[in-house]
Amino acid sequence: MPPLARHEGDGDRRLGGHEAAYRPLDLHINDSSVPWEVRTGRAPVTAVGVEIPKALLPLEGGLAVRRLPGRMPAHEGIGALLAQFLTQLISDTTPYQPTDGARLGSVLVDLCAALLAHGADAERALSKETHSRTLILRVQRFILEQLHNPQLTPSAIAAAHHISISYLHRLFRREEATVAAWIRRRRLEAARRDLADPALRTLPVHAIATRWGFSRAADFSRAFRTAYGTPPRDYRSQAASS
Repeated sequence: MPPLARHEGDGDRRLGGHEAAYRPLDLHINDSSVPWEVRTGRAPVTAVGVEIPKALLPLEGGLAVRRLPGRMPAHEGIGALLAQFLTQLISDTTPYQPTDGARLGSVLVDLCAALLAHGADAERALSKETHSRTLILRVQRFILEQLHNPQLTPSAIAAAHHISISYLHRLFRREEATVAAWIRRRRLEAARRDLADPALRTLPVHAIATRWGFSRAADFSRAFRTAYGTPPRDYRSQAASS
């Protein structure tokens, strides 16, 4: 590949006669087939690095890594998705099983390929499968950021990503849940965390329901009981006593 790294510190990178300065939390890309170096100041730098053989990148048309921008932001778009994925992955590995390795690796490769194609303004260089998997990650992140919005519907999600509703539903087939069911599950998980949080014990149950996009308290109570086998008030009491 390209080693790709997320840095916490300032510095600059020289690759094939070109230089690029990077800032804290930026992503930078190097092509190991040409000489390159990274220089930093006196302050310590912490980095997360990834190396991927070019043959494994699902890109079509021979995208030249050395012609890509040396620095890519990690605070928005695909860069943010990749940075969030890497940060979460290295912060705590206990939830993962050895069998998860191949699946996580596949997601990582897809995100890196999407970032490279985006950096070259050539998303069409992505394989159809990689484009779909990257898009579903972007859609899911959008949903998680909008869970509080009761108007979060499949049509609104599709419009925000410039795709048809039917294509959105096709994307979610691999998630083994409909779009509406995926949203409801995430809302219920968030509400359950709030109900178990001692710091929110004085917040009424209906306020927690509203906080996570349930416009009707009765609908929330019914969905919560169906999902967890107990009404939300009883769950909160059980959590407090334990």
